Amino acid sequence: MKTPAYPPEKLWNLANRLTLARIAVIPIIVCLLFFQGKIPSFFAALLYLLAALTDIVDGYLARKMKIVTRLGRFLDPLADKLLLTFALIMLIGLHRAPTWIVAIIIAREIAVTGLRGIAATENIIISASRLGKYKALSQSIAANLLILHYDYLSLPIHLLGTIFLWIALGMTLWSGADYFYRFFSKALSPDNQEL
Repeated sequence: MKTPAYPPEKLWNLANRLTLARIAVIPIIVCLLFFQGKIPSFFAALLYLLAALTDIVDGYLARKMKIVTRLGRFLDPLADKLLLTFALIMLIGLHRAPTWIVAIIIAREIAVTGLRGIAATENIIISASRLGKYKALSQSIAANLLILHYDYLSLPIHLLGTIFLWIALGMTLWSGADYFYRFFSKALSPDNQEL
């Protein structure tokens, strides 16, 4: 009997379980946002923050413990996009985020994900850039502040969230344009005869 390439203990390692936990918390955040008031928003924001922090932890653990798997490489960006997308869509319904900004952010994420798929099939390697990291950070801060929404310690949380949403929009467009530029620069170079 052949040994599986990924035995269950390797496939369901700690890093992958943290990533799955990030996905599992999404319905709870969504349910909390169905309720009005400071308390549901606070707990939804707290869960969002903890989920966003697992993104840092699971990547660190996977590298440190040498437990990087193909499943993890697939699930990690998927979990990030699902968490952000569900949060932003809920924020539209709560009138905390403009629909057109959310649409642009989600469209960029889908477009770049599609382009990554094409790049992978063409063996074009486009390394992650700092712009992408800043984009993800600004998106997470914006979503978290807009989920929190209500003022705390006299801080205008919603206003701060809106400012970060505009920053996130700028970073989203800039990093998306950079990704497309780097893709086409490599794809159209003489080394790549076929796209």
